[in-house]
Amino acid sequence: MAIPAILALLIMIPMLTETEIPSSAINPNDTIHIEYTKHDLRVISFGVTEKTAAESTEILIIKNDGTAQYNKIMEDGGQSQIMSSISDEKLQKLTALIKETGFMSIPKESFPILDDVTDYTKSTIRITLNGNQAQIFWPEQDATERLIPPIITMLEFELDEIIKQVID
Repeated sequence: MAIPAILALLIMIPMLTETEIPSSAINPNDTIHIEYTKHDLRVISFGVTEKTAAESTEILIIKNDGTAQYNKIMEDGGQSQIMSSISDEKLQKLTALIKETGFMSIPKESFPILDDVTDYTKSTIRITLNGNQAQIFWPEQDATERLIPPIITMLEFELDEIIKQVID
């Protein structure tokens, strides 16, 4: 498992540091839809039982035309929504990152939460690329003993950067 992760990292690092998109990854007929969700979770204990509750949830939806919709939902029910857009270049970079790294074929893995963790962030990415769909759930690295694949963390970084741009 470590060897494919290292190879994926070696492929992704140049893609993220280069400003130019690999020409092999650009296809004007590609259609993409990205849904990225982050839940800030807290485990609440009731003595014998416990439940996990979301303190806040952030949702970023990026459509094929570059439209970006950001929603933040708070524990008290408060909600905000921001509509924005991302550049064609940024959308192409995301699409290339997804295509070139094999993100769509990552096996669905389970990332169990450590017993002593009570506050953590859990994320989801659901991508539809040319009609094929992939969905992955994972917690922040400190909340699990399993390694989060670099493909996921690199895409998470890119999407977090988009969120920062949208809310600023």
